[in-house]
Amino acid sequence: MNTSESRNTIFSKIETATAALKTKTPLPEYDVTVTHSAPKLEGSDLWEIFCRNFKAVNGKPMSSVDELAEFLKSTQQHHGYCDPALFDAIGSKLAAAGLTVETTYDRSRYDDYQFGITRATGAIAESGTVILDDNRTSHRLAALSPWVHVAVLERQEIHRAMSDAIAAFGDSPNIIWCTGPSKTADVEGILIEGVHGPGEQIALLV
Repeated sequence: MNTSESRNTIFSKIETATAALKTKTPLPEYDVTVTHSAPKLEGSDLWEIFCRNFKAVNGKPMSSVDELAEFLKSTQQHHGYCDPALFDAIGSKLAAAGLTVETTYDRSRYDDYQFGITRATGAIAESGTVILDDNRTSHRLAALSPWVHVAVLERQEIHRAMSDAIAAFGDSPNIIWCTGPSKTADVEGILIEGVHGPGEQIALLV
């Protein structure tokens, strides 16, 4: 067997092993009430509960494009990407405020984008988590590479608890839960944000 045949054989085995399952593995049966954090779920308005817990993990909830534009300008984040489907509602208003907004993400220029605006799949009020997946996110690198990521969220997409979010998993091959900005810690336990992803995580309610 020559090198080319060996390579094809190896990759064929990898593709077979990593192929998507035709049917999902059923979720385990458990009492979801014992997994809930009652203090984190105090209140009745899911957006307010989400905001409280999102702020606790250093996320920034916002409910207007004007607020977002002011934040980006005050932090000198003047150039970024916006999902084309969101440009009329958000990107055009940021452009009118003097920011440079592109609707095509150029991977070769990833360092040029100071902010990225993409659609969220949902959010979890209990943990202050934003949910992203490949079905709704126009460009995954645009959500993970810029210093500022803006996840655009609709009120009806907010799940009360983690168990609700798990039960609502769709068929996307890639689902990411972002609980505030990216975080890492060294051996001394010093927490640093923004090393392996956005340093500012914003949830914008539309």
